[in-house]
Amino acid sequence: MSPEVLELKKLIDESDSIVFFGGAGVSTESNIPDFRSENGIYNAVNQYGYPPETMLSHSFFISHPDIFFDYLRKNLIYPDAKPNNAHIGLAKLEEMGKLKAVITQNIDNLHQMAGSKNVYELHGTLYKNYCTKCGKNFDVDYVMNSSGIPRCDKCGGIVRPDVVLYEEGLDGTTIYKSVDAIEKADVLIVGGTSLNVYPAAGLIDYYRGNKLVLINKSVTSYDRRANLIIRENIGEVFKEVLGL
Repeated sequence: MSPEVLELKKLIDESDSIVFFGGAGVSTESNIPDFRSENGIYNAVNQYGYPPETMLSHSFFISHPDIFFDYLRKNLIYPDAKPNNAHIGLAKLEEMGKLKAVITQNIDNLHQMAGSKNVYELHGTLYKNYCTKCGKNFDVDYVMNSSGIPRCDKCGGIVRPDVVLYEEGLDGTTIYKSVDAIEKADVLIVGGTSLNVYPAAGLIDYYRGNKLVLINKSVTSYDRRANLIIRENIGEVFKEVLGL
């Protein structure tokens, strides 16, 4: 166990008010690729002629719903993905009463699958879908098992995922609860995110403590403010700290 991981273990052992803020890097160890990666962008442009940010925008969803759903099914939904040690470790910390909230930019439901209860999904989730016309709710299987543009079996409206697309605003209640959790945190662990996606990344600014931990393979704009930086795979870190 590295000195940095040992220090994290000490922080966790001594705290019962931890909040975790995570990004795409938490899910890549569950074999869910980051669509914002160089490879993800290249593949999207190569296959569809558009970058992911364009295809996942509100205006593109309205104007090209057929391409939107084709990209969604092939590149964003991974029904066979399983929680990794990071998800499992966080759920264990919550069960122990140490972790108060998971704040995630991911839309893959893996935190809930691992057993986490208090999860704030900043960008929504692919696992909840609704009719844009009548509001009826549908699960992810309904979208995956439909062909072309998924239609409501009640009114025929388009069924869309309950995610925040580009050009759409984040949910106010989710933001409020996330800010409240971060402000009250003793230890804030940030993992698997470059902290380049705003406004979500700006939530870190609400942390008032002196135990900011960054677990990320690459440099972030918040490194200079961190009290502890760990450059290791996040799943391995939680496996070591919690003996998973």
